[in-house]
Amino acid sequence: MNAKYCSHILKFKIPGGTSRGVLKEKESFFIAIHFDGKVGLGEVGILRGLSHDDVPELESQIAWTCKNIDLGLEELYVANAQFPSIQFALEQAFSHLSNGFEHFESSFTSGHSSQPINGLIWMGDLAFMRDQVSKRLSEGFTTLKMKVGAIDWHQEQSILTALRKEFTSDELELRVDANGAFELEQAIEVSKFLAEHEVHSIEQPLRAGRDKELAIAAEQMHIPIALDESLIGVIDPQAKSQLLDTVKPQYIILKPSFIGGWRGADEWIALAESKGIEWWATSALESNVGLNAIAQWAFTKGNSIPQGLGTGSLFTNNIPGPYEVRGGTLKVSGKVNDDWDLSAIKSIL
Repeated sequence: MNAKYCSHILKFKIPGGTSRGVLKEKESFFIAIHFDGKVGLGEVGILRGLSHDDVPELESQIAWTCKNIDLGLEELYVANAQFPSIQFALEQAFSHLSNGFEHFESSFTSGHSSQPINGLIWMGDLAFMRDQVSKRLSEGFTTLKMKVGAIDWHQEQSILTALRKEFTSDELELRVDANGAFELEQAIEVSKFLAEHEVHSIEQPLRAGRDKELAIAAEQMHIPIALDESLIGVIDPQAKSQLLDTVKPQYIILKPSFIGGWRGADEWIALAESKGIEWWATSALESNVGLNAIAQWAFTKGNSIPQGLGTGSLFTNNIPGPYEVRGGTLKVSGKVNDDWDLSAIKSIL
């Protein structure tokens, strides 16, 4: 058994605006395990400036992992405890070695069922955001997630107001994602407007690490809050439980590349559900390789909340795979094991 790795820079079709800045490209690494004439592929879905393992040693750790691939999944998963994106890549690669791209056989992978997802509205000027809204609605989405907190809040208000005038909350679910952009008092004030416009929830209203203030936000804001960035870097099970007990969020958002893959996400789910906290999963701007692994896993959970899995169409040079977004859902449109074009990473295959 041996393994190789390479990097691949994903290019955005249109720069994606968040409160942390504008994204024009996104780096991923790919690990390929070779054994007995088969290949197992996994994506290291790093997001610079946000991932816990965005550290100078990341690539050398990937190289070490490939050199020591004979240690196997269990030992390497533990050895990469501080590198959750590598943990997820290893889960994918070892699964792919045995199962191909069908990590979790289901009616989703056969193409008979689809996964409801939200449409994403990036930050930008008013005209740009309104254009995105029109496109997402024309594509059949009934749940939209809008980034807020970086441009003029009054402009963002006007978009939400216009949407709610046209569509009731039964017709269109609205979520907002602040990426930690607000201070506590401002977040509580903003939430009054959001509640009046029947917004479903707000993701990460305050910066990660401000757990006591987030607890106040969860109690005093007028709509539910969802923790996202707060989960990053929380590795110890006791620390995970303590975070949920302290903040008591209504929701948590699971990005497997940030939290140790399927295993890490399952641990968060077990803790959350034991405390009456709901969840949904989102991709973290992975290519279709990582998206495939997240979507299949998420479908097996039977969670009826629309998931955040619509990022595959954002890139000009994604790894082509058998997925399409249709009517506000993610669907396997071909053969999940066969309809892939891996030429962009052929150097490691």
